[in-house]
Amino acid sequence: MLGKDLLIAIFIVVIWGVNFVAIAWGLEGMPPLLMGGLRFLLVASVGALFFKRPNTPFIWWVAYAVPISFLQFAFLFSAMAYGMPAGLASLALQAQALFTMIFAMFFLKESIKNYQVWAFFIAAFGLTFIALSKDEHSITALGFGLTMAGAASWALGNISARSISNRGFNSNVNLVVWSAWVPPIPFFIGSYFIEGPEQIITSLSGFSWVSFGALLYLAVGATITGYGLWSYLLTRYPAGQIAPLSLGVPVVGLSSAALMLNESITPMQWLGIILVLFGLLLNTFGGRFRRKVAVTV
Repeated sequence: MLGKDLLIAIFIVVIWGVNFVAIAWGLEGMPPLLMGGLRFLLVASVGALFFKRPNTPFIWWVAYAVPISFLQFAFLFSAMAYGMPAGLASLALQAQALFTMIFAMFFLKESIKNYQVWAFFIAAFGLTFIALSKDEHSITALGFGLTMAGAASWALGNISARSISNRGFNSNVNLVVWSAWVPPIPFFIGSYFIEGPEQIITSLSGFSWVSFGALLYLAVGATITGYGLWSYLLTRYPAGQIAPLSLGVPVVGLSSAALMLNESITPMQWLGIILVLFGLLLNTFGGRFRRKVAVTV
């Protein structure tokens, strides 16, 4: 990878890792569903000025946006509002890779390799350590469960993206931006009926620069800039070379949460983190390692 592109890759990982700190700051002034609706409204209105409308039929905009934009972030934002620390959320959400593997087997009839089965159980074991950890910064069962639901929703969005590509359409940053017109509708409806008009009015009337900065970061930084640069890298290098870079996101997420939010990690949580990262690495590089061993033998 060229030096310039390597710097871009590192920049993306940092943007996506710090994203979880921005979510935590945003939730201090907004309820989760209202924040989700405002985020994607900003993504759509700003992004549509810079990215052309994709040739993907609208029905596939919905099939993509509902799980990966609405459900994922409705669950994630709610999880962090109800006791999921930002740093651990950045790691636990990566379980999407394992959910994607399982959903691809059922919906796309893709086969699962032996090393992927091992990767699943190792990572699941690590997530169990994280979920059962106890200290003054303990995660709540509700927060952890909602984060897992967010990871599963991200995985369903990945399946939609593959289905879109299999039909000859592009599932790139243009789709991410233009499909962002879809999630504000369920977000705002859910906010009205679940969070209530009084909380919505209070949040909007007391809207602060911190809230605005968090939304701007989530929409323009993490979504438009992050996905835009990620799409650029995918056009220049094989997906297998680019995809593993996302493993750096939880590392940045955990580090930034410790520095900016003063979050601490217990020994039991560290054990869980190591197991989850090992499982993700095995899932990503297991096939390559097996092929090298087979050639050597």
